[in-house]
Amino acid sequence: MDADRAKEPTDGVDQPADEAAATPVPEYVQELVKKARAASGRLASLSTAVKNQALRAMADGLDAKADDILTANAEDVEAFGTGKAKQAMADRLRLTTARIAEMASAIREIAALPDPVGQTIKTWRRPNGMQVSRVRVPIGVIGIIYESRPNVTADSAALCLKSGNVCVLRGGSEAIRSNTAIAGVLAEAAEQAGVPAGAITFIERTDREVVTELLKQDQFIDLIIPRGGESLMKTVTEQSRIPVIKHDKGVCHIYVDADADVAMAKKVCVNAKVQRPSTCNAMETLLVHQMAARSVLPELIAELTAAGVEVRGCPKTLQVCPDIKPAADDDYGREFLALVLAVKIVKNLEEAMEHIARYGSRHTEAIITNDYGRALRFVREVDASAVLVNASTRLNDGNQFGLGAEIGISTTRIHARGPMGLEELTCSKFVVLGSGQIRE
Repeated sequence: MDADRAKEPTDGVDQPADEAAATPVPEYVQELVKKARAASGRLASLSTAVKNQALRAMADGLDAKADDILTANAEDVEAFGTGKAKQAMADRLRLTTARIAEMASAIREIAALPDPVGQTIKTWRRPNGMQVSRVRVPIGVIGIIYESRPNVTADSAALCLKSGNVCVLRGGSEAIRSNTAIAGVLAEAAEQAGVPAGAITFIERTDREVVTELLKQDQFIDLIIPRGGESLMKTVTEQSRIPVIKHDKGVCHIYVDADADVAMAKKVCVNAKVQRPSTCNAMETLLVHQMAARSVLPELIAELTAAGVEVRGCPKTLQVCPDIKPAADDDYGREFLALVLAVKIVKNLEEAMEHIARYGSRHTEAIITNDYGRALRFVREVDASAVLVNASTRLNDGNQFGLGAEIGISTTRIHARGPMGLEELTCSKFVVLGSGQIRE
């Protein structure tokens, strides 16, 4: 398998893997980013037809090489280990035939989406007769630094290609075999379809120094998008010379209001915690109005426990459900990424929102209520990339919102917030059409 991957053009560097590994890190990184920048202009000018053809070829390549990718992934999972403390990360790392098929399907969906490049956002005419337009253009070269999930490689490469951006991908060492295999398939298929070499650039070396060096390349990279844990976010935000859009942790809450529909609350909360607990939009803390606690919590906690969830409650919650574990102070504000849930009974909506403001990560927050006024107040006052009413936090997702695949969920306020799809991977430029106008 290693020999097969070595034959594939995974990162656009025309040198053997052992020779690349012997190259000092600064030179290795600069060679990659220079080639990426050189590809940027040509990629930005590709027609929609060529980009879509390349995307479909990339999806077909994943289907055709699924066995090879699974073999590489099995090596990663075995090397990583599957102890209890590693379960959440291992779930993110593990690929299956179905997950590879989902990756390919997501790429085909991106191919079917409208091309944002060249779209006119707004046009107006000035008193002197000149016409001013704002038009979408690619950002340029985007560096994506991520951990664990191999599907990020496919999603990022496809979204960047469709939006006319070159991507420089640096995945975590725990998924290096999987990411190398996926990136090799994607780059080869794209180049054969007419995409310039270097448009999908994958960094095969796992040296920590690579990230430090990559973050210095402001001459060649226009934007950094990190996806991972607190340590990665801290490293990137502190060291980057390049603008950063963060895709930070998800400490997501659901607040069950006093008059919430009990059946709806159970359905939504179980889905938000159980459907895939290792994701950033899974519910980590459940807040329940004191007037609804006895009608909602016993059945809800019983269903959660039956699904394997370890429930940790505040003293008031323990009075209603004495068989659960007591919650520690640091359980609130914690991203478990596992079948663990913190529960707290609150006096009213105000206390719920105060709790969210104190412990939330501004990622995804939800309210279950039948009161229109309280729903509107929650939507207005709660600060998050997405606020949901009577719906699961798991729905904060580019595909679920109709954006197609996403490059991540931005918790940053500037440029893009929430799921980042194709439009969020563009910026704009002004186009002015005149007839000889000058400034007086």
